[in-house]
Amino acid sequence: MGMMIIGIAGGTGSGKTTLTRKLKETFGDDVGVLYHDNYYKAHHGMTYEQRAALNYDHPDAFDTARMVSDLRRLQAGETIQCPVYDYSIHDRSDRTVEVAPTKVLIVEGILIFADKALRELMDVKIFVDTDADVRILRRIVRDVKERGRSLDSVIGQYLDTVKPMHEQFVQPSRQYADLVVLEGGRNLVALDMIVQRIRSHIQGE
Repeated sequence: MGMMIIGIAGGTGSGKTTLTRKLKETFGDDVGVLYHDNYYKAHHGMTYEQRAALNYDHPDAFDTARMVSDLRRLQAGETIQCPVYDYSIHDRSDRTVEVAPTKVLIVEGILIFADKALRELMDVKIFVDTDADVRILRRIVRDVKERGRSLDSVIGQYLDTVKPMHEQFVQPSRQYADLVVLEGGRNLVALDMIVQRIRSHIQGE
């Protein structure tokens, strides 16, 4: 059987990464992961202040065409060099990570269902839906603790771009999902269903 591509989308802080991590932990090397965030466009010619002011929640912020190309190469059995994004400097780093084809590949990101070409490569599309209050609290904790952001900058970015872009692009893309999961990796019933679907593919059933 060929490689199965599973898209996991949803708003910031919805639980996408928790779900992805649990699936990866369950299946190990049989499951690979590609994050849309690593395909943010490079802005090496801008100052830090200019990069910090960009809208990172709009579809145009991503080099999605490169991700589509990389996914097609993986489907063809080729190994790719995935770009690496550095959140601390708001720019793509000089590093790449080698990603080899796997039986199952998870593609994760807030806007992966907003692009038709990307959507059409996915065999299963999962949208993680979580209450907005919970999502913003999770984002604050993550960005301050893990990404070195100030509380003011996180709140400002949320109000200026994250929330309006979620309403304009992320939430409407929910219509393309095959499965809507409430609370992401914390939803054990949905997690079990997804695990069974992946196991069937890996075992060739």
